[in-house]
Amino acid sequence: MISRLLILGLIGTLFSGAVRAQQASVGEARATAKEAYVYAYAMLENYQTFHKQVVDDKASEYVGGFGRFRHYAQAFTPENRDVVTPNNDTPYSWAWLDLRAEPWVVSVPAVPDERYYVMQWFDLFTHNFAYMGSRTTGNGAGNYLFAGPRWNGSVPEGIRQVFRAETEIVGTLTRTALVGPEDVPNVRAVQRGYRLQPLSEFEAFRPPAPAPSANFPAYDRSKARSEDFIGYLNVLLHFAQPPDPSEVDLMRRFARIGIGPGLPWDKSKLDPALLEAIKAGASDGQAAIDAQAAKTFDSGPLFGTRAFLENDYIRRAMGADKGLYGNSREEAWYGGFVGNGAKLSMMRFAADQLPPARFFWSLTLYTLPDRGLYANTEKRYSLGDRSKGLVYGPDGSLTVYLGHQSPGPSHEANWIPAPQGPYSLVARVYGPKPELLSGQWKLPPLEPVASSERP
Repeated sequence: MISRLLILGLIGTLFSGAVRAQQASVGEARATAKEAYVYAYAMLENYQTFHKQVVDDKASEYVGGFGRFRHYAQAFTPENRDVVTPNNDTPYSWAWLDLRAEPWVVSVPAVPDERYYVMQWFDLFTHNFAYMGSRTTGNGAGNYLFAGPRWNGSVPEGIRQVFRAETEIVGTLTRTALVGPEDVPNVRAVQRGYRLQPLSEFEAFRPPAPAPSANFPAYDRSKARSEDFIGYLNVLLHFAQPPDPSEVDLMRRFARIGIGPGLPWDKSKLDPALLEAIKAGASDGQAAIDAQAAKTFDSGPLFGTRAFLENDYIRRAMGADKGLYGNSREEAWYGGFVGNGAKLSMMRFAADQLPPARFFWSLTLYTLPDRGLYANTEKRYSLGDRSKGLVYGPDGSLTVYLGHQSPGPSHEANWIPAPQGPYSLVARVYGPKPELLSGQWKLPPLEPVASSERP
């Protein structure tokens, strides 16, 4: 296998000199542009969030730059638009690290055994490369080292585990379980215990020279969905060197249409026929993503490490399209369906068929097509096994009602209000048990409420 050090030595040869787009034929350029567009799709969706949170200090989502947590100590509401399909169970804490100059140390406090939390770390490819929390490292206090692909220093004492990232910029979407509004002070106390320190600060050493300043262009959706996606991709590849051994040949192909780490993208200098081919390839790529999205309903295979995703870039794109920053399936299982709130419907869980969760489960309803929480007078956006007042049948079964119309006073405790039109329901199971991961357990189907059962 080619070593990453050898690859690093070849980078200059691979991408030196002027943009090599003229080497590609028109037909080759279109096919390569399609492949590159699909490859870049998740990365650019991630970049949109990164730019708002780290670069644009005027954005409402700004977290304060690198190396700072921004905590949300309450459940999401319809007004929160940072991400699509936000969960209403675990308030978020966001942070980003620049690993170029030195590693960072992430410290967590001792978290009460009954409280679930997870630190999900993702790279610029959107791979979930590291997990800390209740399932993986436990609820004890500890210090964890995060290092970039080029770091080769020694690990100091007091570090429980080292996580190596493929990219020099990484982010976390950390979730801390919340059990009702009265639990907010407890969540805040846990969040205050999350700490980020450069390695030099952790060791009380003189810090190294800072990394060079970087130019992060503003995110423009129209550019990201056109041939100009190449400009964004080139910026991101600069922070993803050396390439994974499995992608060396892919990067050589991409270089033939002007793609490479840090390369300038100036389409005015391209042959017009070649530029039209690249435009067509980008359009082909988006069409392929749209077609795949129309037939992708199971999100379980969409989130994980590079090894789990097996360089299946359309699958990676689906993860970004269906729910950016979804957890790997070992951490949380996702399922669901699309319904119509104009029709009062229900889901029936037999007593022995409740979601098999090690920690807890929930059902959250979203509007379509924006996939945000639905504003309703009940201010109820989800239900789950931690919901107060949930009514079970005498035999231990559970019926959940979904629709714009109330199911009646006797059933309202089990009702998730919906818009008059289409909606999406997402089931989340935290700490899924083997019967769920194996496919043995299935989410019950949505059934219409019989007229005799309506109020």
